[in-house]
Amino acid sequence: MGRMRAEADRALAPRPASAVGQIRGFVRTYGLRRLASVWAEEWIGWLLRSIPGLTGFGLRYLLYRALFARLDGFCFLYPGARIMHAYGIAAGRNLHVNAGVFVDARGGLTIGSNVLVGPNAVIVTSRHHWTDPSVPIVLQGHVVEPVTIGDDVWIGANVSIMPGVTIAPGTVVGAGAGVTADTAPYTIVAGAPARQIGTRPRPPQ
Repeated sequence: MGRMRAEADRALAPRPASAVGQIRGFVRTYGLRRLASVWAEEWIGWLLRSIPGLTGFGLRYLLYRALFARLDGFCFLYPGARIMHAYGIAAGRNLHVNAGVFVDARGGLTIGSNVLVGPNAVIVTSRHHWTDPSVPIVLQGHVVEPVTIGDDVWIGANVSIMPGVTIAPGTVVGAGAGVTADTAPYTIVAGAPARQIGTRPRPPQ
């Protein structure tokens, strides 16, 4: 009896879409233009990702100037930084993205001027649907939630910034923090989940 019930449960369980079906769904969701951007990131980005020195900075800047929705000035993308869905990024001047950073901007990412992103930080702008227990999470799709990072922000090493968060201007995010809620201007936050632990001076008016 137990074996028959197990077989019935397997028969009723949702079957994963075929690889071809998943690729077709991806094309319908993002369109050919965005897929071309993703292709350029995957291949040209891979070729340029590890080039050292000024040559590497210059080549990566040229690539992402073409792929970002907006880039107001030179950006310093250090070797090993990886950006996905760059078409969703609008960035200000003097952006510094350190080694090992991972950014997924499919939900939209706005970055102000003079922003520092420390080594191995993770910024994501979408999350998986997970609320339907009858369907595997991998098949439930994504919820997109834009992230905004204000001017003069320092994001420390190994920080995780979750979808839908606004990092206010002047914020310092301590190393290893997990940012799950908006921050206040010119505050210092740390911990997981991140909480305010101090403030920093504001610029003169």
